[in-house]
Amino acid sequence: QVQLVESGGGLVHPGGSLRLSCSASGRTFSNYVMGWFRQAPGKEREFVAAINWSGGITYYADSVKGRFTISRDNAKNTLYLQMNSLKPEDTAVYYCAQQGPGGIPQRAKYAYNTWGQGTQVTVSS
Repeated sequence: QVQLVESGGGLVHPGGSLRLSCSASGRTFSNYVMGWFRQAPGKEREFVAAINWSGGITYYADSVKGRFTISRDNAKNTLYLQMNSLKPEDTAVYYCAQQGPGGIPQRAKYAYNTWGQGTQVTVSS
């Protein structure tokens, strides 16, 4: 059973940057597609970004494209989300997730079967 632990969240001013990390243990990290999702209060959990096993394929939600970058270091079993030009509407709990079998990154929540506990990101002046 894989375990995912996010870190790096916090309070940042609009226009600022944060880098989230997700450390994985257990199941072989490099074999799986990984994704980031977020959930704001009163809203559904939504897709943010996903990356295939090698890092060669990445997908982003339109709302973060050009501002966020997903990456992974398979040697360190770690997933990252670099977030730049942050906006108040980016405020949410951010979750990393591991997709089930299959090499093509998916945007749908149901495709992911393992989730971290989440890390809070607050963008406010």
